Order: sequence, then C-alpha cells, then structure tokens
Amino acid sequence: MKIIENNTVKEKAYFEELENGLKVIIIPKKNTNKKMAIIGTKFGSIDNHFIKPKTKQEVTIPDGVAHFLEHKMFEQADGTNSLDTLTALGVEANAYTTNDHTAYYFETIDNFEPAFKELLNYVFHPYYTDENVEKEKGIIAQEIKMYDDDPISKVFLNALQCMYNACPVRIDVAGTVESINKINKDILYDCYNTFYHPSNMVLSVCGDFEPEYIINLIKENMEKMDKQDRIDRIYPEENPEICEKFKEEKMEVSIPTFVIGIKDEVEDTDIVRKELLLNIILNCIFDENSKLFKELYEEGLILSEPDLEYEYSNIYSHMMIFSPSKEPKKVYEKFKQEVSRLINEGIDEKTFNRTKNKIYGRLITSYNDASQIARAFMRDYMNNIVSFDGIEKWKKINVNDANEMLRNKFKEDKMILSVIEPKN
Repeated sequence: MKIIENNTVKEKAYFEELENGLKVIIIPKKNTNKKMAIIGTKFGSIDNHFIKPKTKQEVTIPDGVAHFLEHKMFEQADGTNSLDTLTALGVEANAYTTNDHTAYYFETIDNFEPAFKELLNYVFHPYYTDENVEKEKGIIAQEIKMYDDDPISKVFLNALQCMYNACPVRIDVAGTVESINKINKDILYDCYNTFYHPSNMVLSVCGDFEPEYIINLIKENMEKMDKQDRIDRIYPEENPEICEKFKEEKMEVSIPTFVIGIKDEVEDTDIVRKELLLNIILNCIFDENSKLFKELYEEGLILSEPDLEYEYSNIYSHMMIFSPSKEPKKVYEKFKQEVSRLINEGIDEKTFNRTKNKIYGRLITSYNDASQIARAFMRDYMNNIVSFDGIEKWKKINVNDANEMLRNKFKEDKMILSVIEPKN
C-alpha cells in the first residue's frame, strides 16, 4: 500500500487500488472508539449523457436516475432492507446523492465487521423489479414535491439556474415528477452496471484498526471482476456568462431568504490552493467579524452569520452566500460595494491572517473526528486530491495571493441574486 503521512495532524493514510479497480483509503486512528466507512461512486445528477465503456453505446437517461438508484440500493432480493439490518446492529447508516457523486456510509462504535460486510453486500448486489421501481416512483415524487415547497431548496436551485445556462448542475438532483416516471428497472440496471463498477468507486475507512485487516475484509467479501474502462461523459457546452441576474419567487415564509451566487470558470489549476483562497476571501468579506457583517447586523438587515461556500467539479465552479434577511436587495447592494472597496484597497494583512488562522483551526480540528476524515478523503480522492494537501498548501498562501484571487474572481457581471419572498 502507498502510505502518505502528515506530521501536522500526526495522521497516516494508506492507499491501495484493488485488482477490480476499487480505490481504497484507510486512515487508522488509534485510541478512538468511532469507526466510519463510506463508499462513493462518481455518478451524480449531472451524469445523464454518457458512453458505456463496454459497448461504446451513447446513452441519455432521464433526470434523477442517480438519486433514484440511491433510494433502491437498500432493498434486497430476500425481502430484507439493509438499512433496517444496519440499524439493528446499532450503527448509524445512510446515503446521499449530489451533483457529481453518490455515497453510502455508516458510523459505529461496535459491530463494525458485520456492518461493513452488509455495506459491501448491498452496494454490490442490487435488486430491482418492475413492482418495486413503480412503488418507489410515488415515494420520490412526494420527496420532489416536498423540496418544491421548501424555500431553502428553492432559493439554491434558483441561484444555480440564474448562474448556468446549459450545465446540468441547474437541474434538481432528484429530477422532476415527469422525468422519474420515465425510469424503469432496465435503465437502473444499465446505469448501475456502468457507474457502480469498482473502477468508478472510492472506499474510505477511518478507525482504530490495522490497514491489512480492512483490505482482507474487502477482498473476502467482494466478487472478483476485471477493471472497467473509463466512462466517457458528455456535457453540454456552458456559456461563460450568467443566465440571468435576478430571480424572485414568493413562498410561505415569514422572512425573505437569499442566495448571492458568483459564477466562476472551470480551469486547469491547483484546485486545493484555489479552494483555500476563495474560502478565506469569502470569510474576509462576510463572516461575523467582517466590516460588512457588523454594518448589516447593526442596521438589522441580517441576524446571523451567513453560510459561505465554494463548490466545484470538472464542469462547474461557483460561490454561494446564503442567509435570511428582511431586505435582500439592500444586502446585495452593500455586498457589491464592499467587494468593490476591497478590490480597490485590498484585504489588509491583519484581517487576512485572522481569517486564515480561524479556518485553518477548523481544518485541523476536523482531524479529531473519524467521520469527517473518512468523508473528506473519499470526496477529495474522487477529484484526484489527497486531503492532506490542504494542510501543507495552507502554510504557503499569503495576502497577496488572496487579493489577486479577489480581483480575478469577484466580478459583478458574474454575480446573481436569488430571493424567496413571503407571499403576503
């Protein structure tokens, strides 16, 4: 196994690629009770047009298939449900689907081995029938309608639709009621056999055990198969300009909510360094210690620190700022004014260092939690990143790097505002 060690957090990560193509990451953590295992496949809502690696056939699938597959993975041919089996073992288990991947995980203190075997069993042994697929359509349709009525989900989706013209990130992860009605068991098996091959998956495990024990456990509980060729994914060409500047929708809310979005370009760059810098810049502009936040708070325009995030994949890249506010448009105007001021004057070194140290502290303390470690390594490795890279690159960035990134990435013509207003 390849071993990468980081002296700052005093952790080692063991990497191995199995004969079937499965990428395995093991992070042993001594003297901890919690154990976490998470397996992810690079199949998300954006992957609806691709070429099958075996037949070279070009395929287009309905929106929402990745999410539908996630729902169906727990049901077994013997009538059991793996989620119930895991719960009976006393472990906390779940799954999720994002724009670019799907993951299944559990965390526990006891019964790790039987839970791990169950995870491998249900992920690599799907069971779909005409009847259980039709039944699931009703359940997912209700979920879609629930999210349609959820102001937070809606304000984020509207923000993505403002930023992107053609990129499938603008499509709801669950699809629509109309699109899921086109899904059948043949489509599910076809996508499963394409995207759930071990060659397209990453398994990350963290806890107090020896790496060899985990590798042997995997090999003993997985069928042998050959590696699969790379999956060629087809995406529409995205216009670099935003789609629309502003979108407002009225819903049953007591106070308006907003998302400020900043569209970024997808580029061949050091993504770890870029993510670190953008997170520092966002916090310099709008965290609870910033000049902008204090001003908005004193004026009663904002009541708590907003959520600040940077998201990226190989086909999209953007920043989002989310918060409730009585007057979102005023907040947006003041945000643009503050960005303009900082571009002209520059982020001062004291503010930069304070913010950098705060976020660095969060990163370091995340290594105290087995769950956060396993998730981070799985997600990063899907993007060809080793999670330790962030710790080392953090030390090398400075205020000049931040100001250059601020000037290049925070342009008003790439900014949008999505608002949910009360109906009355």
